[in-house]
Amino acid sequence: MDFIENVLEKLREWAQKLIEAILGPDVQPEAEPIPIPVDDRGRRR
Repeated sequence: MDFIENVLEKLREWAQKLIEAILGPDVQPEAEPIPIPVDDRGRRR
């Protein structure tokens, strides 16, 4: 099992290097949108 874990780790490293080569090293996750409060009361005074 240790051999399989080593192979999987190498594959992860190669995939990361490939992604960095294609997209650049500064890949950042997409920012989450900021929730905007909405006044959803049915009627206004």
